[in-house]
Amino acid sequence: MTASNKNNIKSLLIVIAILLFLNLISGYFFHRFDLTKDKRYTLSTTSLTIIKQVQNPLYVKIYLQGDLPAEFKRLQSETRDLFEEFQAYNKNIIFEFVDPLENEEESMDNIKELYRKGLTPINITVDDKGKQSQAMVFPWAIAVYNNKEVNIPLLKNLMGASTTQKVIGSVQHLEYSIADGINKITKERQKKVAVIKGNGELQDVQIAKFLMQVRESYHIGPFTLDSVAKNPLGSLDALQKYDLAVIAKPTETFTDAEKQVLDQFIVNGGKTLWLVDQVNMEMDSLYNDYGATLAFPRDLNLNDMFFKYGFRINPDLVKDERGSPIKLATGEAGSATQYQEFNWKFAPQVYPISKHPIVKNLGGIKFDFTSGIDTLKNGIKKTVLLQSSQYSKRIGSPVEINLKIVEEETSPNHYLNTGNIPLSVLLEGSFHSMFENRVLPFNQKSFEAKGKDNKMIVISDGDLIRNQLDKNFQPVELGYDQRSGNLYDNKDFLMNCVNYLLDDTGLINIRSKDLDLPLLDKEKVYESYTSTQILTIGLPLLVLGLFGVLFTFLRKKKYAK
Repeated sequence: MTASNKNNIKSLLIVIAILLFLNLISGYFFHRFDLTKDKRYTLSTTSLTIIKQVQNPLYVKIYLQGDLPAEFKRLQSETRDLFEEFQAYNKNIIFEFVDPLENEEESMDNIKELYRKGLTPINITVDDKGKQSQAMVFPWAIAVYNNKEVNIPLLKNLMGASTTQKVIGSVQHLEYSIADGINKITKERQKKVAVIKGNGELQDVQIAKFLMQVRESYHIGPFTLDSVAKNPLGSLDALQKYDLAVIAKPTETFTDAEKQVLDQFIVNGGKTLWLVDQVNMEMDSLYNDYGATLAFPRDLNLNDMFFKYGFRINPDLVKDERGSPIKLATGEAGSATQYQEFNWKFAPQVYPISKHPIVKNLGGIKFDFTSGIDTLKNGIKKTVLLQSSQYSKRIGSPVEINLKIVEEETSPNHYLNTGNIPLSVLLEGSFHSMFENRVLPFNQKSFEAKGKDNKMIVISDGDLIRNQLDKNFQPVELGYDQRSGNLYDNKDFLMNCVNYLLDDTGLINIRSKDLDLPLLDKEKVYESYTSTQILTIGLPLLVLGLFGVLFTFLRKKKYAK
């Protein structure tokens, strides 16, 4: 054997040894490389923490399979990629894609079963070179873990958005939806939510959809302040066992003792979600022979408490040109009556402009007879989550509200420097007690004048949490307006508020992730359909053909000699 051969064999053995060593070492180290510009497939620290909670097999069925429109194929691809990332970090996560419409004989039974589980499909119009057709898609997944089941929405509702825009918004929201679903089903419920009663708040059936959604992640129960009159200290001790108090549209005055209980709950770290109407006005009051009613201030005896915390809900109504649709009867009474759609300016449609995780990527949120919020300087950090449009203004109360306002003609000049009125505010910091340096309504040895870091959210409309009732007095989806048929993002906004106030895992911060999702512009493709085909199909074939001819020519020339 020559020296050269020996050196070659030696080099080969060294390479093999290095490869074996690297392969052995790689078994002890795990890393996935994300080469995308926006780091789309890099899971957040929160998601990785949630994945570690999965100790037993977690089975996920994803109903995005079959003959899907192009946009939903992209959603399917992104969903598959994300679940593969989850599975790469925990082999207990097992997923499969299912086509519920694959078998025609069983499809109706499958659809009924999915409806029963709350998985509603969407009907979309597929436009293929001008030819339109209808397609039914179930953009949902179902996760099962330890005999528990949870629905995971894959498509984000964005009212008025195109299918492409919805898919882009959904991909932005995808990691949050999946991580939230896994967290719900694997983590034991620990935090407690109190729904405050006793001051004319909304009934359970009116907030049923909100309660059902909260119950998936937290313990929830009613807490009546009526007991404060007889046993204020006992009521305070009982309330402090909860982590969050929800005050949904109170209509009766709070006593000073009740306020002290709520105040000390807040000062001692209890989170609060306030949904308060400062003006007494209901839509049903307008459906009378005159089509008008009087809106007047509502005294809840909370103004001094709110002022101490750093905000004020004004006794006015916000009138917004970006209102919600309402149908009213027109024409002669009787058989000639017709219904026409108008813009109702006292029901603003609010589209978030804040980049805060609570409202990021949310669609329209519907208010009803809401009021403006003023923020005050007191050392507490305030973040405006929602505000009215540029073309809005405040209407002081008392004032007559008349349905004839739908015929009013306005111009931008009517809204100079009046718009962008805060309607929901997040407050974060160390709150001072409203009873600081004051006589207490009841004796409390454990009274605290200044508390620890805390946060609360204020919404100047109690109806934002209210779900409508159908003809059988059953609750419909929160945010669904039966009068117009529109589905607003009220539920997602409220759940984001609850999650942010109670979240100790940072789950809500996943919503801050920005993704750049390039999709084909169909209109441009259709405009240059032939040239696009030539460029993408014809040109590569032409190049390949020219290369073949040239190669054959050169080969013949070489070997002809």
